[in-house]
Amino acid sequence: MNNRKMIIPAIIARTQKELDEHLSKVEGYSELVQLDIMDGTFVPNNSLYFDFDVSGSNISFEAHLMITDPMGWIEKNWWKVDTIIVHFESCEKPLDIIRFVKEKGKKIGFAIIPGTAIHNVKPYLDDIDQLLIMTVNPGFYGSKFLPETLSKISKARKIKPNLDIEVDGGVTPDTIKLINDSGANMFVSGSYILKSDGVKEAIDSLKKLIQ
Repeated sequence: MNNRKMIIPAIIARTQKELDEHLSKVEGYSELVQLDIMDGTFVPNNSLYFDFDVSGSNISFEAHLMITDPMGWIEKNWWKVDTIIVHFESCEKPLDIIRFVKEKGKKIGFAIIPGTAIHNVKPYLDDIDQLLIMTVNPGFYGSKFLPETLSKISKARKIKPNLDIEVDGGVTPDTIKLINDSGANMFVSGSYILKSDGVKEAIDSLKKLIQ
């Protein structure tokens, strides 16, 4: 496996002001940030479900779409981010979404919740840039890490040795080594980083454990 390892802060925000505050905390410490887009229906929370602006930032962004109508969001907002991660469970026509995003010159990933098996997304792994495996039930900062999801990371890594495999949910110094050893190379951390007293120290403490 030659995939580069990355720590990715995740931002949940309900207003532009909250988004700007979170971005100012992570700016300079991370080259990639995940924006959690939630519509209050697919998951029981709202985040960044408005016409947000990140154009003033030098960071690369990925949008994690925890929404029921991913295509509608993508058509309106694809240009704001570098990578679009769509929940497989909300995809009516997975290949249409893959095609549309790639035609726009963006990266496409699929995300799966803890209850979705790897074999459901297996037919699409050759066509996507990354797979995001949720290790919590999505929707909130600080949800409980589910160790039974680790076997899915190993399975995906066996099937596609060079795929970027991202893990999101409960990523802390207590869990990151297990996640790393299972085969992930991208590690999304929300509350551990954003709610810490020192963002740089929190990111460094995670990095140290995966080197």
